[in-house]
This record gives sequence, C-alpha cells and structure tokens, in this order.
Amino acid sequence: MDFDERTPAWHAALASPIRRSVLQLLVASSEPLDAAAVADRMNLHVTTARFHLDQLLAARLIEREAVRSGQRGRPRIRFCAVAATRTDTRDQLSHALASVLAEDDDGGRARAIRAGEKWSEAFTGGLAASTEAGAAPLVELLDQLEFAPELDESTQSIALTACPFREAARENPGVVCAVHLGLIQRVARTLGHDDSVIELRPFVGPHLCVVNLGSNWNAVPVELS
Repeated sequence: MDFDERTPAWHAALASPIRRSVLQLLVASSEPLDAAAVADRMNLHVTTARFHLDQLLAARLIEREAVRSGQRGRPRIRFCAVAATRTDTRDQLSHALASVLAEDDDGGRARAIRAGEKWSEAFTGGLAASTEAGAAPLVELLDQLEFAPELDESTQSIALTACPFREAARENPGVVCAVHLGLIQRVARTLGHDDSVIELRPFVGPHLCVVNLGSNWNAVPVELS
C-alpha cells in the first residue's frame, strides 16, 4: 500500500500496540489463525481478539478465509497477513522503533543491545542444549532469521549477506545493528563463548555486514553452570 493510499483505518490499526502485536503474530505465523488461536497466543479474551482482527481487516492489513469442515453450521474463519504487509509492516515497525531509540543520549545503543539480548531468549533454550562445537549453532540461527550467513573459519568471522531489516538499518545503523549485536552476544554467552570480543561491522559492502567472533570459536564451548 502506497503512502497516499493509507486510510485513517490503517493509521488507527497500527496506532494500537496490541493490534501491532496481533499483526506481527499473523506475519510470523506459517499458517492462517482463527480468533481463538490468536486469543490464546496473545493471552486475550476471544471477543477482544475478534475486535482487533476486525480493525486490521478494515485497514486491509490482513485478509480472511472461510474453511468449511463439510458439516452443517458456520464455516471457520481464519486470518493471515496480506502478502505486502509481511514486508511493509516489518519495515514500518523497525523504522518507528529505531527512530525512537535513536533519541537516547547514546543514540539508542545500550537499549538496542538489551533488546537484542531479550530477542535472543526466544531461541537460547534450544541452543543451550546444543552439543555442537564452534559457531555452527549461531550460523544456523542467523540462517533461520534470514541473514544468509557465511562462516569463514580461517578468519573466525561470519559474513551476513542479507538482512531482513536492511532499510531500517541503513537509516539507523546505531540502533538496528546494535539489536543484532545484542542477539549475537547473548547467543555466544549461552553457547559458553566470550561475547566481549565479538564485533559487528555493518555495511562493509553495499549488502554485506561482518561479524568478527574472536579466536576461540573452534574450541568446544565451556559447560554452563
């Protein structure tokens, strides 16, 4: 949706933190969800979930589908983010959040790193149980997050050849890239590595960022207590 086509309903929909969270849930979901599933995952009453879904539907940020079970009665209604929303909404929210954090005295770096560490909590449970040595678990995670990582063991670095937040990072690298650094550092600690030596070098090329890991990543990580 172009800027000139954005309706008051569009702006009203994204003005609500809860609706933004519902929208993000649908963007991230691999399949359409009905109101009951949204309510359960968001810890909302189903009536409240339906209200927010209706607002997002009116703003043309999501779409609905009717699923018939073959039995009598009303069809089951499920919702999913429209294709354009999956990219546009992520970019819009990234820009908005980065702009706010950038107003901090340090340009948002400290809070951005903490945000990245918090983000990592969604993944570190499985990583802590990993028995793989070296950077393999981190590379696998970065691949899942669509950074298209390429590990260079000779230099102990990871080339990030893609970034799902590239446009927001270009505008506010001090914030967006710091979020990614916080994520990587927290994962390193979880895997038993020294995170203090990790360096993220943003935009060393037009579409390339590099993570320098330090010299000890070939070793088996220490056992976490």
